[in-house]
Amino acid sequence: MQSPEQKTQIMREKRDAKVRDHLSQYAPVWLVDEVAILDEDALQFNVVFYHPNYKWVNRRYRYDSFNDVLYHKGQVLLDEADTVDLQNQEPYLYAPVINTVNSYGG
Repeated sequence: MQSPEQKTQIMREKRDAKVRDHLSQYAPVWLVDEVAILDEDALQFNVVFYHPNYKWVNRRYRYDSFNDVLYHKGQVLLDEADTVDLQNQEPYLYAPVINTVNSYGG
């Protein structure tokens, strides 16, 4: 049987593989919150990035590890001033510059 830490790590790896295609269009992306819901085989997490239509957003997702499904659970708009400290930290998904021109805006 897996320990809670092992189970969480496996869910993170599966989540990272799933979200890379979707979130890379917004890179750089910062992971700002994560909660493992072990009894539901799920991770709930928030990411912050610059969206081409909404500007800076804090978006919540839920990743269902058992079914390998990513759910968008809403977003909150942020002032750019609230992201300055975050932008000085290493992002979850890296990009040399913000370039969301070709993103599909989802």
